[in-house]
Amino acid sequence: MDNNKTNGQPVGLFADKALKDEPHVEYVKAAPTASTQTPTTEESNDLTAHAGKKTTIASGEALKLAVVGHTNTGKTSILRTLLRDVYFGEVKNEAATTRHVEQAKLTDSQTGEDLVILYDTPGLEDASGLMDWLEDNTASRRDGIERLQQFLAADIAQGGDALTSSGGNDDYSQEAKVIRQLLASDMAIYVVDAREPVLGKYKDELAILSWAAIPVMPVFNFTDSQDANIDEWQTMLARRNLHISTRFDSVAFEFEDEMRLWQNLATMLTHSEMLEQLMTRRTENWAQLYDEANIIIADFLLNVAAFVYEINEDDDPMPILAQMQEAVRQSERAMQHNLLNLYKFYDNAVAATPLELQAYQQDPFDPELLKSYGIRTTSGAAAGALLGLGIDAAALGTTLGLGAAIGGIAGGLLSNTSSIADKITGVKRLYIDPATLTLLATRAIDLLTALRHRGHAATDATQLLYKGEKANIEQALDDDGHTVTPWPTHKLPSELKKARGKPQWSSLSSGKSEQAQLLRADMAWSLASKLQSRESE
Repeated sequence: MDNNKTNGQPVGLFADKALKDEPHVEYVKAAPTASTQTPTTEESNDLTAHAGKKTTIASGEALKLAVVGHTNTGKTSILRTLLRDVYFGEVKNEAATTRHVEQAKLTDSQTGEDLVILYDTPGLEDASGLMDWLEDNTASRRDGIERLQQFLAADIAQGGDALTSSGGNDDYSQEAKVIRQLLASDMAIYVVDAREPVLGKYKDELAILSWAAIPVMPVFNFTDSQDANIDEWQTMLARRNLHISTRFDSVAFEFEDEMRLWQNLATMLTHSEMLEQLMTRRTENWAQLYDEANIIIADFLLNVAAFVYEINEDDDPMPILAQMQEAVRQSERAMQHNLLNLYKFYDNAVAATPLELQAYQQDPFDPELLKSYGIRTTSGAAAGALLGLGIDAAALGTTLGLGAAIGGIAGGLLSNTSSIADKITGVKRLYIDPATLTLLATRAIDLLTALRHRGHAATDATQLLYKGEKANIEQALDDDGHTVTPWPTHKLPSELKKARGKPQWSSLSSGKSEQAQLLRADMAWSLASKLQSRESE
């Protein structure tokens, strides 16, 4: 059963998303189904009246947070990453993708309490034209909210039939949707594409937003780009008394950046209890995800390490080696998809995942892959399987083609007693070799690291290289040229060594998945702790 979807709908860890076929538009009695549908004159007057009655957030109330900005700055992308939900909204590399206001909630994962209600708004398309209209048609001595209300009551804010009947040509219905939501919210984040130069249209947008009389915090998106112009933006923002801003890249994600976003918002509120509760809960959830991910990896490695196949002395081991390798490949793919599901990257058709990188698609039994990691196998052998004492390695050579490693006892993994007993009884035992186990562990840890630094807005495989990630697997070396592996190949963790003598721990050996997993559960916890300590080094 797919735990990531309910009745065909995805379930995010933190997100409670409004249904796509019922787009939420604040204060509109009948939600529009197309961008051409507009409120009637009577409804528009109601919208204007209600907008002026918004009160400041009170203690214990969910924060209403509007996400605003110019078209194509990544507003929906930021929301996808905050919500851990690749299905939220629509993301395309074109202007004005979002045509209505859509709502999503951040809730307490333990109590179900709504903490923050997010509103994704259409892009501001022509703030300079709207500013000209406001200067020409509203009195400068009136306060900002009154001027915005006068705009919302005008035909140009209605679009569609209302605009046609008035004989006007200027359509600011998209801007009107933004302003209506702005006036109904407690605060707003203004999304800035950090790659963009500071232009007059952005200054006009900020001027209009300031008239709503709510706190506005600029958020810089795409900050990982070499073309970022953050210094110029911050100078302009400071001249408009916007001294609190933050960076949050929706593609190159950093959890610390998200916490800083909520913390900076909290400093702008009189009552910040909900945001403080949100930060506490999301920090707990993030740590829990990491623990669960390492358990998944450790369980997979133990399952492979305990994998053993017995054959008679006279049997040809080559077909068995091929079967074992295919079983390990499938097991690794299942582990990778479990990690993807855990971090809510469950649909590659919606958002690209690190598995699209070539490094994660290569066959783990390809000898060239081991070389690229700098992992050495037993002398004169390729990668793949370890055979117990008593088999003639030279009889198989390195002609298997699938990368099966033929070697003797390595790293003290098998006792002489059991090997001699096998020799007497004419039994051969085949295991997965230490080099391959080390490679599988390294790849799994690399994938976990990539997922923890991956926003849910990446739509192109070329966006998958997070800041500091190696451009390709051949560069996975530290500054001293040493291979970045969780342990030396010849020094497997004690848990993996113990698994060698526990074939009942492996579902690949016994075929009893649940029973085998229960048997290795304690060892999985122990190995997961070691993985975490090595990852933090």
